[in-house]
Amino acid sequence: MARSKRLLALALAAPLLLSACSTENSGGGDEGGDGGGTAASGDLDFAVVTHGAAGDAFWDVVQNGAEAAGEDLGVGVDYQSDGDPQRQSQLIEAAVNQDVDGIVVSMANPDALEDSISAATEAGIPVVTINSGAERSAEFGAIGHVGQDETIAGVGAGQRLAQDGATNVLCVVHEAGNIGLEQRCDGASQGLGSDVQLLQVDINDLQAAQSTITSQLQSNPSIDAVLTLNSAVASVAASAAADAGSDAAIATFDLNADVISAIQDGTISFAVDQQQYEQGYLPIVMLKLYAENLNTVGGGQAVLTGPGIVDAENVDEIADLASAGTR
Repeated sequence: MARSKRLLALALAAPLLLSACSTENSGGGDEGGDGGGTAASGDLDFAVVTHGAAGDAFWDVVQNGAEAAGEDLGVGVDYQSDGDPQRQSQLIEAAVNQDVDGIVVSMANPDALEDSISAATEAGIPVVTINSGAERSAEFGAIGHVGQDETIAGVGAGQRLAQDGATNVLCVVHEAGNIGLEQRCDGASQGLGSDVQLLQVDINDLQAAQSTITSQLQSNPSIDAVLTLNSAVASVAASAAADAGSDAAIATFDLNADVISAIQDGTISFAVDQQQYEQGYLPIVMLKLYAENLNTVGGGQAVLTGPGIVDAENVDEIADLASAGTR
């Protein structure tokens, strides 16, 4: 795509987004800069740069979606991730230097990425943001955002917890500085009708996270529900409740095979699903349409991929899709 066309469209286009349903966690890729390779070789090459941390299956599904879109559309897709905001910024800068035709980026820490995203848009490279940072997407010059509204999703989780009888909820934050996670807990407080308690853990040390949750449950027996914001953390929270002898219900954001099994056996009550496969797939479609036809999507509103609730009523229908790596 010619640079002049890109610059014209960037001047005219507003951020985008459609509406969909929802899936899995804010977390996974390779912290040291995981290279996903090129899904297909074509005239267009797109870079996907996320903040996924090592060991988090959430971002594996995002990567699956992006690479499937590349194969379906006949375009190149190179997936990279790093949980450190500065290194993520460097990956974006590398994509700009490679003169790619478009960049997809998750913005868990917008301030750390502002300069690198600005470098992309100033070079005439269209950017679509995903997952986190929707409220800063247009400000940074992105043509659209695909993801879940974290506050709305949090409200839904809080309402469901209240419906299930919870009154004293522990909200476990697994990535410091991730504004999307903070919004989830804030929303949960709104939906619950009272403030949730925040507990900080580290997604990169799940054993320590389990110990921290166990200690909190032991020291405060009045906690009757634990809301985790990541599927891997959900599993250790369930173990922590058992270790603490707590009857607290466990609920989570996002899915993986362990969470699905735990919902099936009743260990976890429900999961808020943001359908992250769409967060990988849809931006590649959007960038291709923009590159070839200057199309944008959503009329200035975010393309929402959630929230949706997965519980005992519908979990069996989701299980096969999750095992295939698309939910």
